[in-house]
Amino acid sequence: MSIDQEIDQLESEDDLFEHYNFVVDKGQQLMRIDLYLLLKISNTSRSRIQTGILAGSVRVNGSLIKSNYKVKPLDSITVSFAQPPRDAEVLAEDIALDIIYEDKDILLVNKSPGMVVHPAHGNWNGTLVNGLLYHCQQLPGSTVIRPGLVHRIDKDTSGLLVVAKSEFALSHLAKQFYDHTIERTYYAILWGVPKELKGTLRGNITRSPKDRKIMTILPEGSVDGKLAITHYEVIETFGFCSLVKFNLETGRTHQIRAHAQSMGHPLISDASYGGDKIRFMSTMSNFKQFVDNMFKTCPRQALHAYSLGFEHPTSHEWLQFTSPYPEDFNLLLEKLRNLIKI
Repeated sequence: MSIDQEIDQLESEDDLFEHYNFVVDKGQQLMRIDLYLLLKISNTSRSRIQTGILAGSVRVNGSLIKSNYKVKPLDSITVSFAQPPRDAEVLAEDIALDIIYEDKDILLVNKSPGMVVHPAHGNWNGTLVNGLLYHCQQLPGSTVIRPGLVHRIDKDTSGLLVVAKSEFALSHLAKQFYDHTIERTYYAILWGVPKELKGTLRGNITRSPKDRKIMTILPEGSVDGKLAITHYEVIETFGFCSLVKFNLETGRTHQIRAHAQSMGHPLISDASYGGDKIRFMSTMSNFKQFVDNMFKTCPRQALHAYSLGFEHPTSHEWLQFTSPYPEDFNLLLEKLRNLIKI
């Protein structure tokens, strides 16, 4: 895979949404907003616009409206739809999936480490999406490479993903992610122990100029990149590393991994961000051997999407799901806890 192809896969969750901002012309005659947006947005349909309006993805002057709202001169209109269809053929494949919840609108899947979420250059088969298409038969936007998706996690990150099974659910969930009202908790094992045991990491994130396959946190005050906000809390310490809980306020590419590195505490086994090398020393005997064993136990970044909370698209009930640590993450924790007892 070329670097450019790998860059194509480095997309934040905002890239799963289609954003527009319009200010209605002074001379605009009264017109239904669904018709107005049909004229302003290419490659869409009136039914898709109406579904988005119903799901709360369209606001006028900051307020929700109905499809029969008449736009007026100088109205300010914001739109945040799920991405439009793109021509691509994604084949359904009989792949075992760990589905922990499902109804007519959504499903929750517990993704195993090593599974790619959606097809892209170099990974057209064997992805989570290929398995979802086989399981569901039909997903909103089935002609695109990311049908039903409103967020994603890295290939080597384990844990929870919510998938939309209808156009309305897709729009409703996309709006929640765009508004940052989704609750997401991750657990990670980091090199070292952050000086402040609890805090908020804030900064603009962009692709690294030195390595375009990874992300970097820019100095405070930078106008480049996109704002990334991560809340963290140290849960358990093991001398030269720690178990840390992260809550995402924004959903940027590699956000936790880049923020952890920016603190000087990259994730254990995260080769892209320097976590595959010894970062903090210990006085214990055979320390290097123990670290090598750690890397073999959990040979991918030690990051798990533990919980997910959101409003159900149709019942409006608040749903909260959790996923236990996968085997490799759990074994690594056991080794570290047993080490402390010695």
